[in-house]
Amino acid sequence: MLKAQARPVHLYMEANPNPNSLKFVANFMLVEEGVSFDYPDAASADNSQLAKELFNFAAVQRVFIVSNFVTVTKSDDVEWAEIQTILRDHIKQYLESGQRAVVANFEKDPLFDESDSEVVKKIKEILDEYIRPAVEQDGGAIVFQSFHDGVVNVQLQGSCSGCPSSTVTLKAGIQNLLTRMLPEVKEVVAEGV
Repeated sequence: MLKAQARPVHLYMEANPNPNSLKFVANFMLVEEGVSFDYPDAASADNSQLAKELFNFAAVQRVFIVSNFVTVTKSDDVEWAEIQTILRDHIKQYLESGQRAVVANFEKDPLFDESDSEVVKKIKEILDEYIRPAVEQDGGAIVFQSFHDGVVNVQLQGSCSGCPSSTVTLKAGIQNLLTRMLPEVKEVVAEGV
């Protein structure tokens, strides 16, 4: 009888601008492109066994899963040198077992809504094409919330939550790009900063 072979998982760690967050990058996609899952606590991790398990480590304060990586935010009183290898090994073993990082089904594309105005469609397109890849590189994500009277509301997730440089990223990067590309946009405001 043939024994099931474990999935080959290559996982490396990557620092980001938030000193309390660390990215654990896998060699394959963990969730669908453009979709992110932010778990600020264990109670919110209903659809992710991996996130639940990571919260069993006392130092873990937040888990974020997007694309091909998991971003873990730790408490201030612990150094990465103390826990990074333990967390990496746990994530690697979990993924090698073949379990999914997140169990979620979408009946429609969560980024697309037919009732969106043309301006909102353009905002989402710019966020998706220009901003999302840069924010993901830093271990986070940006999610469109709303657009009213020239103000774009977004939510910053993952390592962007509580990051000291997120306000600069928001105003100097995201707001400048959107206001330059779309005259209808006057300001960008974020939750989770």
